[in-house]
Amino acid sequence: MRLAEHDGKRLLAHHGIPVPDSVLLQDAPPQDAHGILKAQVLEGGRGKRGLVRRSNPGEAPAMAAAIRAALGDPAAPLLLEDAVPMAREVYLAARVDGTAQCIEILCAPEGGVEVEQAGTLLRCGIEPDAAGALEAIHAALRPGVPPDLAPRLARLALRLARILRAEDLELLEVNPLGVLADGRLVACDVKAIRDDAATFRHAAPALSAALEEAALTPLERRARAQGFQLVELPGGTVAMITAGAGLGMLMLDLLADAGCPAACFMDNANGGPAETMPERLAAAFEIAERPEVKAVMFFTTLASRGLKGRVDALAAALRANPPRKPFLAGIAAGHAALRGYPLAQARADLAAVGVTALHDNPHDLVRAVAAAVRG
Repeated sequence: MRLAEHDGKRLLAHHGIPVPDSVLLQDAPPQDAHGILKAQVLEGGRGKRGLVRRSNPGEAPAMAAAIRAALGDPAAPLLLEDAVPMAREVYLAARVDGTAQCIEILCAPEGGVEVEQAGTLLRCGIEPDAAGALEAIHAALRPGVPPDLAPRLARLALRLARILRAEDLELLEVNPLGVLADGRLVACDVKAIRDDAATFRHAAPALSAALEEAALTPLERRARAQGFQLVELPGGTVAMITAGAGLGMLMLDLLADAGCPAACFMDNANGGPAETMPERLAAAFEIAERPEVKAVMFFTTLASRGLKGRVDALAAALRANPPRKPFLAGIAAGHAALRGYPLAQARADLAAVGVTALHDNPHDLVRAVAAAVRG
């Protein structure tokens, strides 16, 4: 779950990190209001879209109306905050590094831009409570940060890492971090993403929850009600059905590399029902009705659960709702899952209900999907 800037800054303030004074506006700002007006949306790129504007006294009402007009929502929430006189802007972030199994600190000495455009990006993996964590951060920052600033940035970075862990965040990014003339550090913009698996431990902030709900498409909202997660991906050519984020991300990458990007992404929902395949198929077939979508791909893995049970369930769902475009399936089954029911029989049974191909290797499946997309 991504937190709105307002909620991210409240979280930082709760942990004692300085943020600008601000007020959340649901109506027009007062005539004499002034400062920085910011649209509260969950996607990035607000500045490029004209959704962040500096207002002088008397300008705020017109600017607020212009931002809301750009959003197409006359009641869109806006954050009005005091302008911060920054002597320098820095990018500073903490994120979970799943590969290295640690928290990674990232710092660009020149902030205020997308980190991908930063000339220098300093990074360091740490365990926040381990001995020497602060010293490790300082050593990583020292080559690119002025000596009078590096120790303060290192201390703040360690605090961000501890906040990240305490709040079950995947990413906590401050950009820009304002360095004032007197040396104080102020978090002028915040991006915070909470691990969905930990949401049961945290009450969802009202603003972030409302923005997330409003951003859902009707199909995404229906999937959530049915007990699974679906994200529509504009421009895709393959309606993809998977279970599990890791497997889904693998297939997303393979499809993209093959030149036939996915039109959707599916994942299991925490506490959702054990079986949602008919609902997933229905959603994928609805997406496949779009002219740009050329095929439907189903892929799953089985360790000990029997292959026959999965094939029977898939076949029954397809008989009830036959595919109208090429349907290609992949099932990577372990030895235990294959007992008494070989893959060759699974291919024959699924072919009888309209499955174009069944593969047990994801690379072979994607090659077959790419061929179907190209016709």
